[in-house]
Amino acid sequence: MKTLILTALVMAFAGPAFAADKCDVPTDQWQPREALQKKLESEGWKVRSIKTEHGCYEAKALDANGKKLEAVFNPKTLESVGADSDDG
Repeated sequence: MKTLILTALVMAFAGPAFAADKCDVPTDQWQPREALQKKLESEGWKVRSIKTEHGCYEAKALDANGKKLEAVFNPKTLESVGADSDDG
């Protein structure tokens, strides 16, 4: 049980660090949030928010079926560098 808890804690802290490595981009090279919103909406997302988190863009949205989505994007390329979905 202790191993499971320790593994969960390590993974919780490793995720943001991994994403931050993928988003190591000077802010003068970032695309505007509106560009990411337009991209996601063209893919069928209903964007609820886009914020900056650990040097990346973090988008929260709903898909066409109303499923909650959360994904992290490189602010220069707008490529996904991590995602999480919530069935709740």
